Amino acid sequence: MDFDLSEEQRLLKESIDGLLTDSYDFEQRKKYMKEKGGWSRAVWLKLAEQGLLGLPFSEADGGFGGGGVETMIVMEALGKALVLEPYLATVVIGGGFLRHAGTDAQKAAHIPGIIDGSKTLAFAQLEKNSRYDLFDVATTAKKKGDGWVIDGEKFVVLNGENADTLVVTARTKGDRRDKTGIGVFLVPANARGVTKKSYPTQDGLHAADITLTGVEVGADAAIGNPEDSLALIERVVDEARVALCAEAVGLMDESLKTTVEYIKTRKQFGVAIGSFQSLQHRASDMFVATEQARSMSMFATMANDFENAKERSNAIAAAKVQIGKSLKFVGQQSIQLHGGIGMTMEAKIGHYFKRLTMIENTFGDTDYHQRRVADAGGLV
Repeated sequence: MDFDLSEEQRLLKESIDGLLTDSYDFEQRKKYMKEKGGWSRAVWLKLAEQGLLGLPFSEADGGFGGGGVETMIVMEALGKALVLEPYLATVVIGGGFLRHAGTDAQKAAHIPGIIDGSKTLAFAQLEKNSRYDLFDVATTAKKKGDGWVIDGEKFVVLNGENADTLVVTARTKGDRRDKTGIGVFLVPANARGVTKKSYPTQDGLHAADITLTGVEVGADAAIGNPEDSLALIERVVDEARVALCAEAVGLMDESLKTTVEYIKTRKQFGVAIGSFQSLQHRASDMFVATEQARSMSMFATMANDFENAKERSNAIAAAKVQIGKSLKFVGQQSIQLHGGIGMTMEAKIGHYFKRLTMIENTFGDTDYHQRRVADAGGLV
């Protein structure tokens, strides 16, 4: 198969690489972490100016009609630069729900704001004890007239502190672990009854625990079928997993580059430690692991377009397994080859390792996805 980028895709890669080279070195990132919510509005608007926030949306909705490969290119670049801005939460996940199931009115109300950078979203899905099961939903949405009343708690909501709109999963009927009776609702973040507890996560991003108490929304808040939206949730989360795989490849690329540069300059016994054959072998193994991850990221990107939901889900789960194994190896070797300095906040390699670790545990860790692949009859 031809894995070369098209001319338009190469221009996209050059564009975002150039932007992040100018706007996102490690020292600048430290400054952005101190801004409200832990990311830079100025950088977010630059992403909007270059059309990156409108990339996956159709031209009819004001976007550029980009596909999975374009998202892969962007996420790899964001990973290399350790970008803090909520591209995953807003464009990939929030935008994904709107693209796949939003009404014309919902798209008109939210997509233009996403594209111009004036609106961000957050996916409020994880609940106490739900682990990685997307169907485990205790939050309720009960009918009140034509609208809904939502009650429940959501945890570790990325960008939950600053999002203008929350995309909330809630149960409209059935028991907590039933696979039917689940809806998805657009909830204004400043709605009465919404309370937040915000905090930084281990990788420098920000999240919030959100409580919804008697939150009233209109009939137009539901995205798709409010009684049967699990397939929609799985579809969008699969897209998020694919995006995370691409981000992890970017992180591994930069971790390998940074580590090789370090062992070429760090001296022991009067010579650069990179001259030691055992360390060269380790660096070679890191390269192989990164390339394995890159191949599986490409595979997941292609699998994202599979029409058969089970085949798509199984392929993406397999990719998440290999990505998880590779990132753990590359991250741990990077820290070990840096020695004690790799554990400090001043060394960027530690920040790469933290983000890789968080990706491994987002929307299912390696063990979880390995069980999924095994249950589907695949081998990993």
